[in-house]
Amino acid sequence: MDTLLRHLSAWKPFRALVVGDFMLDQHLYGDAERLAGDAPVPILHVKQQTSTPGGAANVCLDLVALGGSVVGFGVTGNDEFGRVLRDALATEQVDSRSLVNDSSRPTTVKQNLIGMAQGRHPQKMFRVDFESRAAMPLHVEDELLLAFEREVPLCDVVCIEDYAKGVCSERVCQAIIRLSKNAGKPVMVDPAKLEDYSKYNGATVITPNRTEAEFATGMPTHERASADHNARVARNLLEKHDFDAVVLTLDKHGALLLEKGALPVAIPTIAREVYDVTGAGDMFLAGLAAGRANRMSWEDSVRFANAAAGLEVEVFGVQPIPFEKVHHAIVMQHSSSRIGKLRTWEEARLEAAAMKRSGKRVVFTNGCFDVLHAGHVAMLEKSKAEGDFLMVGLNDDASVKRLKGPTRPVNGQGDRARVLGSLGCVDAVVLFGSSDREMNQPETLRDTPMELIRTICPDVLAKGADYTKDKVVGAEFVESRGGRVALIDLVPGRSSTETIKRMTPTRTT
Repeated sequence: MDTLLRHLSAWKPFRALVVGDFMLDQHLYGDAERLAGDAPVPILHVKQQTSTPGGAANVCLDLVALGGSVVGFGVTGNDEFGRVLRDALATEQVDSRSLVNDSSRPTTVKQNLIGMAQGRHPQKMFRVDFESRAAMPLHVEDELLLAFEREVPLCDVVCIEDYAKGVCSERVCQAIIRLSKNAGKPVMVDPAKLEDYSKYNGATVITPNRTEAEFATGMPTHERASADHNARVARNLLEKHDFDAVVLTLDKHGALLLEKGALPVAIPTIAREVYDVTGAGDMFLAGLAAGRANRMSWEDSVRFANAAAGLEVEVFGVQPIPFEKVHHAIVMQHSSSRIGKLRTWEEARLEAAAMKRSGKRVVFTNGCFDVLHAGHVAMLEKSKAEGDFLMVGLNDDASVKRLKGPTRPVNGQGDRARVLGSLGCVDAVVLFGSSDREMNQPETLRDTPMELIRTICPDVLAKGADYTKDKVVGAEFVESRGGRVALIDLVPGRSSTETIKRMTPTRTT
């Protein structure tokens, strides 16, 4: 997991080529509150209509959401739906100039009828398809392949998204794989449901789901995802079709990765509330391709793709999941095994980076917080109000002892961190004072949060108004990076020292 987090914190843009069946997804939303008078069927009173890229076009949008620049290769009809699809792709910054017009076929359109009965959540009622599954004419294939040959040297990764609508013929797939290999580019295939995968021979990786893998091999997958059992299914595909790797996606059981010459790896996923599985396979392919384009290992790439696909099933319909959201989900997954909200410095750095990538403002404050009182709580609540995510730097026990004397702290750092973490306004707690990275510094400097502030780079530095800005440690650094300092009004008469004094019995003579 640590290598995955390091790659995500240094994520770089990439260029991807997507070949496959480009579609237009239309959604007709309305109320479905009565039956027709002439037949026992529900009536949809349409109130809203949307048109979004689907199929291979949706993979393009997923890749853009993960930081890619994308060129699409496919076919549309010479019709209004095709123009709507191209315009929608252009709006999302996808290069659609290599989509070929074929006047002999319609643009593939999926019309989804979605009812909102009594104002409840949307529910798909029916789907209407407009499509042709006929193979493309040779001259259309030639035009597509010529455009691909020009672009492939400039990309990082190639995706084939096959929905068996006629674009991904054996001739096209084999030419794409050959041209990509000659250019040294990996080819990722999300296959159609086929009995024979020979048209994908020689691709870098294939990502069938459970049903597709069973159909292609004639072998059942294990219902509880036994790695040994499912590895036999994956090995059948790997050896028969000369893939470098096979990834079986196993819905709630995660995925199984089998690389050529390596042992199988079962990669679990997080249990999620499944709202709509539509688009999860597209998101998985995009995540895998983006990971490999960023030079991640196969295992880390599958973990990243799993997280992206898991977030996809939590939303209704097809919605590309942005990199920032995936990054944050993985950081939170990594941190969930720790007690409460306590973070290491590296976890804090990654979490802050993920928050800022998603447009959220990170607030930092610090203190000993030895005996938590109403003044502390008020100060922390006001600090959180200055942004979106509050990180608290907490002096460790050795630092508190140096600052407050040999009888302090009253509560150890673990207890103090846990109590702070129980507050709803606090999102993360990070210890400082005696960490390994600070040991070469004088104690007087280690007792300040300066190095931690440099590590986190907060947007807002919050401190009590008993300080002036020139006395706030880190103020100049935060402001030099475009951040600001917030001085928080304190609750009069509240301090840990005074609280402890009141708790200490007074001796009488």
